[in-house]
Amino acid sequence: MPDSLLRVLACGSVDDGKSTLIGRLLFECGTIQDDVMAALERDSKRFGTVGGAIDYALLVDGLAAEREQGVTIDVAYRFFETPHRRFILADAPGHQQYTRNMVTGASMADIAVLLVDARKGLLAQTRRHAAIAALFGIRQVVLAVNKMDLVGFDQAVFERIAADFAALPGRLGGLRVTAIPVVARDGDNITSTSARMPWYAGPSVLAALEAASPAAPQAERGFRMPVQLVSRPSAGFRGYAGTVASGRIRPGDAVVNAVSLTEARISRIVTMDGDLPEARPGQAVTLVLDREIDVSRGDVLATAPLPPLADEISASVVWMDETPLFRGRTYGLMLGTRSVTGTITDIATRLDMDSLQEEPARELNLNEIGKVSISLAQPFACEPYAASRELGGFILIDRLTRATVGAGMIETARSGRGNVRWHRLDVDKTARAALKYQQPAVLWFTGLSASGKSTIANLVEKRLHAMGRHTAVLDGDNVRHGLNRDLGFTEADRVENIRRVAEVAKLFVEAGLIVLVSFISPYRAERLQARERVEDGEFIEIFVDTPIEECRRRDPKGLYAKADAGQLRNFTGVDAPYEAPLAPELHLPTMQAPPESLAEQVVEELRRRGIVA
Repeated sequence: MPDSLLRVLACGSVDDGKSTLIGRLLFECGTIQDDVMAALERDSKRFGTVGGAIDYALLVDGLAAEREQGVTIDVAYRFFETPHRRFILADAPGHQQYTRNMVTGASMADIAVLLVDARKGLLAQTRRHAAIAALFGIRQVVLAVNKMDLVGFDQAVFERIAADFAALPGRLGGLRVTAIPVVARDGDNITSTSARMPWYAGPSVLAALEAASPAAPQAERGFRMPVQLVSRPSAGFRGYAGTVASGRIRPGDAVVNAVSLTEARISRIVTMDGDLPEARPGQAVTLVLDREIDVSRGDVLATAPLPPLADEISASVVWMDETPLFRGRTYGLMLGTRSVTGTITDIATRLDMDSLQEEPARELNLNEIGKVSISLAQPFACEPYAASRELGGFILIDRLTRATVGAGMIETARSGRGNVRWHRLDVDKTARAALKYQQPAVLWFTGLSASGKSTIANLVEKRLHAMGRHTAVLDGDNVRHGLNRDLGFTEADRVENIRRVAEVAKLFVEAGLIVLVSFISPYRAERLQARERVEDGEFIEIFVDTPIEECRRRDPKGLYAKADAGQLRNFTGVDAPYEAPLAPELHLPTMQAPPESLAEQVVEELRRRGIVA
């Protein structure tokens, strides 16, 4: 019987030959059925890129778009075995656009086969893949220098590439590298040594994979099981379903909910095939406890030593979205089965792909890797990624589009707010607002520059003042004279600008005031974050809707003229985006009514909501 399972990731830059190498490996190992081979021969004539010969890349390039373009788009998995070992092989995309797909394959791999075109040497994408592999805990790399036939099987070319790559591992955490010269198309050094390269005396690719070490046994670690489902098929049954991440558990063993710190003992380990005497890593089970304790989806059942509860983490993040990652922006963070809201509190460094050195950074762009700090809205049980992939790896999710925008690996976890308590006061915002005969609220005026936000906000405040109401105004220009004078107009600074203003608006609401906020606030994500700082019903988004042509015509400060002339950069509506509200509480089209009438609409809305009488 084959020995232990090995998970292999094949990666590299576009056209380096990953799919061809995997296809050839499958062919040489005899895992291709006759009907598949016949289909491969037909497809090679239609889609192949090797002049009518069998194109082994088509075995793993399964998508029609992949065959038409000759590139890998999605991660393709293949299973095979030899007399010594079982393998799961993942063919990851080489194109920079699909780096996020490569992350998927790296997150589960024990070893990486990194392809390099002998003619091109190490490319930025090659270094990026090596860095991602190292970040995801892969410590073994087979460096397959492919297409040696196209450089005349030159030993010096191979040795130069191997030496260049050997300089990288020290910066990536100590990779163990086996460099092998190959011709994937013809099978040279794939499963056996090649007569065309007699100067090479090392192992073939298959021999190197068979000799690799699998991941450390999860069974020897403490028991961990993230709860995926609280199962209640009947009134007499309550179980907690999930997949065992590490350790072993038996009936009678004590477990602790690492989030609520409540303890119970296992009474049954239930599966579709009946009860088990023991649960091991990778098994999907339902645990029945001897008594009811507080356990919900996202909690972690564990044995000592328990994973720490953290509300602040430091992590390495691979950014996978075209919109950059900024300090102050809030995302959904999913780790295992638990989802929380996380705010980026710091971006320390990014990894330079040429030098693989860390450099200071204020943002992360598409496919960049950096170190960040994240503050969590609620604490969760986690561990460093180096100790547990299951409790140390997470994804970041855009809260508006629900798209996955980043993947992260926890380096340190801490309870930063453990000694900070909210100090409750006898006089609260309800009492303060009652003294003023009003309800506190945030009136958030958003729109393009020169749309009329400040004009309408000023008229609304004058009306409220005449009614004896207590207000405060936060205006974009005025705030930049003091609180935000250190911020510019880059996208990162705009995000921080709104974050600070939202916090100040919250403090004014706590004082019982009606707060009028007049800011362009171009991004929906930051307006959502501002809304979430106060209670339901206390935030009123007011879209001051003026066409940009009219804003240009008004242009009271001459800003549009400067932006159009290239003298002012990152100006909203010209060379920076404005994301109009999708469902504002109030929509004020300024071309259809004068400012006084629009201000009256705002006051009437406040009356309707009971904010003012």
